[in-house]
Amino acid sequence: MEIQKFIKENQLSGGPIGLGGCRISELSFDSCDYDLFIFDGKSEPAKIVKAGDDFVTIHHTSLSETNSEKLLQYHKLEILQDESWDLRMFLSKIEEKHTSLYSDFAKNCLIESQFCSQKAMESIQSLDVFAPCWQKCATYYLAKAISSINNLRPSPSHMLDSLRKLKKNTINEHISIVMQTVGIERATPTLLERMLKSTIGFSDIVEKNNYSQIIQQKYDFFVKNSMLSDCYFYLGYLNQENFVKIKDSLNREQDLMHILKVAFDVEADSNLLEQQSTQVQKSCNDILGILSSA
Repeated sequence: MEIQKFIKENQLSGGPIGLGGCRISELSFDSCDYDLFIFDGKSEPAKIVKAGDDFVTIHHTSLSETNSEKLLQYHKLEILQDESWDLRMFLSKIEEKHTSLYSDFAKNCLIESQFCSQKAMESIQSLDVFAPCWQKCATYYLAKAISSINNLRPSPSHMLDSLRKLKKNTINEHISIVMQTVGIERATPTLLERMLKSTIGFSDIVEKNNYSQIIQQKYDFFVKNSMLSDCYFYLGYLNQENFVKIKDSLNREQDLMHILKVAFDVEADSNLLEQQSTQVQKSCNDILGILSSA
């Protein structure tokens, strides 16, 4: 794809521009979209644009960003437009402190995972229908934490494969808990097709930006290449990201559970659910203990 031509044709201006995401890594699939970051200080939601056979996700952001998760998305960003050199200086600062950014994000994810595990167990006791969703979120936060500790950027398409390839140590051994509690062993073509439809529906409700086109393209790639477990993990990852966006209004979103039940492929056995939440919470405590003593 001629990215500079795309920028010109779509009259993208107003600040420095960089290319990030999968397309600047060695892990990129043909199905991966192009992540364009425009540092114009605007707070507009991400926009999805079709360019030939490819999709481009346009993100508006700021050079004054301080959130560690977002800053990690800019690490090693490919500069496409930066006449003032402001972006170059910004990326240089990120490079200087990228190790601490990964550490900070990992600890935040571990804390969020503990919170979600606790919410899952409380929801089981109160018969809250969202209990299994909280458990899924806890597992994905644990996966993100382990990934970040190993200096890997969050990537829904590639995280599962990256976790499989990590060297064994006292922290990475907790990947087994992720594998045991995320549900990938249930991945079949029939289930994934059902999960896809619900994941797209949930994305359309929460994001409202046609990201469903990218979800469909990546699903097609995973299934075509018999990467069923990766597809399951990818869909669940997206649902976790969107679920936490509405977590404060769940009492008004009870009707969403019929979508999430399929999108998340939730566990119906409350005893197993409680056991999984306990396992994830213990892993978080163990990892935090290792990090604090390092």
